[in-house]
Amino acid sequence: MTTYVALLRGIMPMNPNMRGEKLREVFESLGLKKVATVIASGNVVFESTSKNIPALESTIEKALFTQLGFTSATIIRSREELERLVKKNPFKGVVDEKPNYLVITFFKKRTKELCTVIDLATTEPSQFMHDIEKDHGKEITTRTWKTVLRILKKMEELR
Repeated sequence: MTTYVALLRGIMPMNPNMRGEKLREVFESLGLKKVATVIASGNVVFESTSKNIPALESTIEKALFTQLGFTSATIIRSREELERLVKKNPFKGVVDEKPNYLVITFFKKRTKELCTVIDLATTEPSQFMHDIEKDHGKEITTRTWKTVLRILKKMEELR
């Protein structure tokens, strides 16, 4: 079994169909194991025997639409991929507190992630999100560095 995280784009916890319990039910209905959510921003950790990431992403996207009625780009990364990212320590020497806002943008097309330090004194995170979407399209999703670390911790707990 491989441990993965599905990073779901556009999850809004105010929508009852986007809450952790509902998301877990969808993943479990697909036969995925050890399903757990990490904070309320669309991070679903699970285990699967599949190595076909595009097929997993497509299956999850279809199930979210069929079972919960919403469309969400699904970007999957393995525990090993997140471990390599964290080991690189892309924000080395940068303090993770205001005015710094450390974020990682994940691309569906399996390209490298984009690591960005947003200066909250000059840039609103929403403006950054708008600009990056304009440049790269909607098959991306962004997480804070702290969230990535929390996801990896949860993935390690599943071992």
